[in-house]
Amino acid sequence: MREGYALSGRYKIVRLLGEGGMANVYLARDLILNRDVAVKILRLDLRDDQAAIRRFRREANSLTELVNPYIVNIYDVDEDNGMQYLVMEYVDGTDLKEYIARNHPVPYARIIEIFLQILSAVDEAHAHGIIHRDLKPQNILMDKNGNVKVTDFGIAVAAAEETMTRTNTLMGSVHYISPEQARGSIITKQSDIYSLGIVLFEMLTGHVPYEGETAVSIALKHYQNEMPSVRKYDKKIPQALENVVLHATAKNLNDRYQNVAEMERDLRTSLSSNRINEPKWHSATVVDGETKVLPTLDKSVTEQEESDQVKELEAEVSEVLGTSVKSKWWSFLMKGKHKWFLFSAILILFILVFCLTLRPKDVAVPDLRGMTRSEASRMLKDEKLSLGKVSYRYSEKFSYNQIITSNPEYGTKVKENTAVNVVVSKGLEKVKFGNYRGRSYNSVKKFLQKRGVTVYKETKYSNKYAKGEIIDQSIPPKEKIVLSQATVSFTVSLGAKNIMVRDLRGYSLKEVQDYAEESSLNLIIRRIDSDEPVNTVVAQYPIANTYVGRGSNLTVSISTGKKEEFSASSSSSSFSSSSSSSSNKQEDRGLNFTKSISIPYKGKDGHPVTVIIYVSDKNHNFNKVYKTMPISADASETVNFSVDSGQVGKYKVVASDGTVLVEDDNVTP
Repeated sequence: MREGYALSGRYKIVRLLGEGGMANVYLARDLILNRDVAVKILRLDLRDDQAAIRRFRREANSLTELVNPYIVNIYDVDEDNGMQYLVMEYVDGTDLKEYIARNHPVPYARIIEIFLQILSAVDEAHAHGIIHRDLKPQNILMDKNGNVKVTDFGIAVAAAEETMTRTNTLMGSVHYISPEQARGSIITKQSDIYSLGIVLFEMLTGHVPYEGETAVSIALKHYQNEMPSVRKYDKKIPQALENVVLHATAKNLNDRYQNVAEMERDLRTSLSSNRINEPKWHSATVVDGETKVLPTLDKSVTEQEESDQVKELEAEVSEVLGTSVKSKWWSFLMKGKHKWFLFSAILILFILVFCLTLRPKDVAVPDLRGMTRSEASRMLKDEKLSLGKVSYRYSEKFSYNQIITSNPEYGTKVKENTAVNVVVSKGLEKVKFGNYRGRSYNSVKKFLQKRGVTVYKETKYSNKYAKGEIIDQSIPPKEKIVLSQATVSFTVSLGAKNIMVRDLRGYSLKEVQDYAEESSLNLIIRRIDSDEPVNTVVAQYPIANTYVGRGSNLTVSISTGKKEEFSASSSSSSFSSSSSSSSNKQEDRGLNFTKSISIPYKGKDGHPVTVIIYVSDKNHNFNKVYKTMPISADASETVNFSVDSGQVGKYKVVASDGTVLVEDDNVTP
């Protein structure tokens, strides 16, 4: 995109700000509102890629839903000569990466102030189902007042429009991606929280936690390595503040903050005196219900070993029953056959305790949305649950073969080994496009756009279809399509190319002007004296019922009223008076004449250019357009002037860029 070009005649390109995989960003000047803006333009090599255009428009639509002081505002979405673009707020400042490099070490209170603004922006996106997926300091802008503006939702996916997962794909910047992103697994809002934890680590230490020679090696560290301690770099960092980093970057999703609000609440109090002695946060490592193997009693053990075993059993029984065994009863039981009775009782007791430990525990149903059946089956197995009945339905939110919902629902407490039923997406529903020929283009366009169809328009003249009706469509009526992903082009009628001119005699000036505009005819007005009412049509050319092409000239004569007459046989004084009166009336009517204006062609290679004519006389205001016409060579135009006696008319012909081509301020008969 060259500097100085004005998109849609409004946004003048100043310079390139950055390049991306899908679009380039430019600094531009809004010529109407007189302000700097950032313009994101889809790359030229993608302008004919309908999938890329849909993704670009979905991003723009998603961003327009986000209203937050810490998210870059979207002002406009449009296209210019086939170029898709969106206009955004221009942030005059730097990004967080550069801010950290310039200001490290940053005071802890200032870090928390900045980070709370970032959390507010991400929370707003999550509330609209948008996962950023590429949170990093380079995508967090800082204006000159030190306020945050989160930007670049280019690879963000709205859960309302696409799936919540992308498997086998490494998305986001490798220094900030979550473990689940690193292994190409489920991506959720908690993935953004992990990236936020890495950003907070960098703000506290001045660098990222993991480095490596390749992107793959760094990604593996996110998945395998323990998070380094920020206090190793700065011992003054409060333990509570380090705990926020550790909690946000937990490898296990169950240990990580469940949402941004949890992280925000923890961060706000991290410098509180009440948390000075807080211990270091650790992920949960104890598994409830772990099975312990009991030692067996070997017949070859010595009496002393047997005695020791009995004492251990006595302690177990005492702990289970909550009572102590008195020595005299113990001595009695240990004699002869009573000893074996005791061993049998203890064995039965252990069996009962063991059975109690095997009783199914309550577990929470995990969030299976967006997973495939195999992924869900593995996760359920990890939670000691199983996959139950599988049903299918169409979905606009989830791709083919991804889970839409579960029964019981996510978060419900159930017993271990419970079967969880799921509903799997059949993808987007395809429907017959339909036949829209002969219908109003405007109404069809509104109908289809509400259903997500991208609609384009072409025009042509037609004797069969009325003006504004659809002549043809690019998608066959019986073809089955996904409406939200479809792009259709309609051929719309301009009406008949040749029309039959009406009988316009008696029409008012306003009526004949409306008729000429409706029929796409070039109206030329002449004024003549007539017995017909003033400002009504007296004559016309072409005459009524004549066929002419659209764009042809239509000349009408408009009555200025009846001409005054006087008697030749009147007395000298009467003649003089009458003559004087007649002269005055003629003077009142003024002078009517025509003037041919020569218009020079300033275009190139015969390419049509538009010129605008301004006229000043009794009937025309110099500040209003008299006529607009395209020319592809030197041309001429005949203009009817009406001026008062002793007055002059004037005209001016201007090119579309404001250049005056020809003018005359002293037009006389």
